[in-house]
Amino acid sequence: MVSNLSSRIMVGTGESIALNALIISGPVPKRVIVRGIGPSLGAFGIPDPLADPVMELHGPSGFATISNDNWRDTQEAEIMATGLAPTNDLESAIVATLDPGSYTVIVKGRNNGTGIALNEVYDLTPNGSNYLSAVGTRAQVLTDADVLIGGFIIPGTQPTQLLLRGLGPSLANVGIPTVLADPVMELHGPSGFTTITNHNWRDTQEAQILATGLAPTNDLESAIVATLNPGDYTVILRGNNNTTGIGYVQVYTLPHSGPELPLTCPSCGP
Repeated sequence: MVSNLSSRIMVGTGESIALNALIISGPVPKRVIVRGIGPSLGAFGIPDPLADPVMELHGPSGFATISNDNWRDTQEAEIMATGLAPTNDLESAIVATLDPGSYTVIVKGRNNGTGIALNEVYDLTPNGSNYLSAVGTRAQVLTDADVLIGGFIIPGTQPTQLLLRGLGPSLANVGIPTVLADPVMELHGPSGFTTITNHNWRDTQEAQILATGLAPTNDLESAIVATLNPGDYTVILRGNNNTTGIGYVQVYTLPHSGPELPLTCPSCGP
């Protein structure tokens, strides 16, 4: 299982806004905070931060979409109580208790603003009987510092087996334009961890990936099966030969018996 997801992405407009997806598994609801961070990134030397993020939390049928522009506008006390309040009043945050199911978190710029942002999900009840069984980020993948960078945490004391997927070409099947034609994925870990890289998923671990039931549908996409010790990990998705387009990094806890992460946000509308 994973407990957090924090992805640094370039937020554009239309299909190039940032989408985080998560699946909550288990018998009881889970409490989370989701954040859209932009202006405060400038203090860390990140150029062109998203000046005014707007966040939406979408869920299964019957779930009422939750939106937030500036985090102090709603839930200020709840957000501060988590210890994870954004440091800039223009940034976004939502605290919610979610039933088991599939959810998407959208980050976009107010008035179609663009720039670098963090789209984050934090598990506020990591020791419960429910857990984040899958998380993922769909965003623009550019070059150099503007590739897709996602960080996640393996909690607890025991290793966890995961499948990571780097999707691109198959996104065209759901109407997403300008997809990342040939993804390359890297998994980085704590000190002493040997970086794992995959270009085309059949090149290595083909049998292991097929056995998960979650093999990518396009041979140019990437996948890695790994058993990871507790700690902080980073996954990077870039285009082969510096190509660009919309890509999707996904992390599944194995074995995974539920639905796959959504490729789009079904309740987001046009």
